[in-house]
Amino acid sequence: MSTPGNAHVANSHRQREMAESFGVDAERYDRTRPAYPDALIDQIIATSPGRDVLDVGCGTGTAMRQFLSAGCTVLGVEPDPRMAAFARRGGLDVEEGTFETWDPAGRTFDVVAAGTAWHWIDPIAGVTQAARILRPGGRLAAFWHVYQLPAEVFESFTAAFRQALPVSPVNGQAPGQSLDAYQPLLTKAANGIREAGGFAEPEQWRHDWERTYTRDEWLDQLPTSGTLTRLPREELEPILDAVGAAIDALGGRFTLPYATMTVTATRLS
Repeated sequence: MSTPGNAHVANSHRQREMAESFGVDAERYDRTRPAYPDALIDQIIATSPGRDVLDVGCGTGTAMRQFLSAGCTVLGVEPDPRMAAFARRGGLDVEEGTFETWDPAGRTFDVVAAGTAWHWIDPIAGVTQAARILRPGGRLAAFWHVYQLPAEVFESFTAAFRQALPVSPVNGQAPGQSLDAYQPLLTKAANGIREAGGFAEPEQWRHDWERTYTRDEWLDQLPTSGTLTRLPREELEPILDAVGAAIDALGGRFTLPYATMTVTATRLS
């Protein structure tokens, strides 16, 4: 829910200010960001040679906990010390650093996973590092949540944004995504795998699901989305009030369809 827009896809791995803004409120981020489909976690494990997982850009540990619950051994790498500290407080094993320059100290893995994080990583250097530390047949899997606000909800939220703050970094439009808007990011990830070498032809997986949000749940997560993470409180509050009123007008809740998209490839022997 926090990837860059189309204009920033080509250079998103250089947008460090945005990437590091999500640690401002790590507790809220962890509480409100949705987990990944169990079917995806199971598919990654079933198509990998073993259960040793490296979670790249692990954040507060959402995917780590899911892999652990599935019986894996998991190590996280996270550049933001605030996110890493939160994950460690929850008992997770996390090392700080950017993946491209992180020292694996001779360790190898069956899976290199990245949940809503690979767009912050250099597409060539990251794949080269993954190839270096994956065992033969090991799987690189980068995945993202894509959601499309239903038309009625999008229109209500956009009207609320324009009413609350017509001149702002969000350009008066509600945060929203679509698979078409995400495809350049997915294509960039696949092309990086091809260019770096060492992997079989990348595949694209899709897992569809949905979640119903109450007013309070949506407003709780909204400040963790994109440019809103960097808005001062006096600009954020009117947006929350206006969006809250829009949700009230929709009956106090709405259902959001998601597609979790994965770009994945196996390391050649």
